[in-house]
Amino acid sequence: MSGAAIRFEDVCVEYPGTGRAAIDRVDLNVDAGAFITIVGPSGCGKSTLLRTVNRLVPLARGRILIDGAESASLDPVQLRRSIGYAIQAVGLFANMSVAQNVGVVPSLLGWESERIRERVDDMLDLVRLEPARYRNRRPRDLSGGEAQRVGVARALAGYPRALLMDEPFGALDAIVRRELQRELLEIVRGAGTTTLFVTHDVNESLYLADRVVVMRAGRIEQQAAPLEILARPANEHVAALFADDPRVAELRARAREQ
Repeated sequence: MSGAAIRFEDVCVEYPGTGRAAIDRVDLNVDAGAFITIVGPSGCGKSTLLRTVNRLVPLARGRILIDGAESASLDPVQLRRSIGYAIQAVGLFANMSVAQNVGVVPSLLGWESERIRERVDDMLDLVRLEPARYRNRRPRDLSGGEAQRVGVARALAGYPRALLMDEPFGALDAIVRRELQRELLEIVRGAGTTTLFVTHDVNESLYLADRVVVMRAGRIEQQAAPLEILARPANEHVAALFADDPRVAELRARAREQ
């Protein structure tokens, strides 16, 4: 299946009592199959924007189109079943086995049991967890990296055309994190899945993205390819966000030479 095209048009989100917009007039086009990272300081609206796609957060104004269909016109339950969702806390069901966790969406979609079993094993293989060893384990028996792999497998099990990921690797050590980043890129690019990935880590955003979206105070400050962001930041805020890490400085120097 090809990825879904997602379009944000004048999207606004307001939380009662805050006195300001959490998302303020966001316009964004996400091409089918693109990998978009959303980066910015804490509280800038990254996660809120992500959750508007699967209608976990309602819009105060504007609209979101998924393959040209306005998301507000779609059944929210069916919409959420069609979109993969992975978060830092993983959210595995403690009373279910690994296989049952991965098979949740296929089960809700009414797949036959044999098809579910085959899909679960395929997904565990894909995230490099040997099915025979992990299928019957419980979440409490998994390491942090293993649990994150199961979370990714579950998010992808129902053949979603879009995948939403909110700091999915934020609690992992650097070695496991980079390994999962490589695996995720291989998986979603192979499947053509449209991916929106929220992170506070600028290095992660540059490594993963086809296009980086930089946010501040509910607005998009810049959206561009990683090298464009590094070589030509739109303003001081964007420049400062990518300024501190020496690895980023090295990338910026290379970008300006091109």
